[in-house]
Amino acid sequence: MKTFTNVDEYIREFDPETQEKLTVMRELILKTAPEAVESISYGMPAYKVQGKPLVYFAGYKSHIGFYATPTGHQAFAQELSQYKQGKGSVQFPLNEALPLQLIEDIVRFRLTEKKNKSN
Repeated sequence: MKTFTNVDEYIREFDPETQEKLTVMRELILKTAPEAVESISYGMPAYKVQGKPLVYFAGYKSHIGFYATPTGHQAFAQELSQYKQGKGSVQFPLNEALPLQLIEDIVRFRLTEKKNKSN
């Protein structure tokens, strides 16, 4: 597994179509949570608020993985039900448009959660 030092470097590793979607995901997260600190954690782009995880995302061959820790996925279980999921993760297929409003809503939820308590 390659070690990345920043998110730009991470995104450049993918084909142009995937790069575009990863960039959109990144920009949406940063716009929604401008106070989030961006880094690479667990080999993928990570966003933290008050030193605690907010969300992560990762590119794969056929999907983009989105990780909003268990609470983000639990709170939006109905909306996420149409996507393949794992424990604390959801897969957005590359051959479909990203659900931008849903992603934004989840990031806002997690941000509110962070502001209300240390989670």
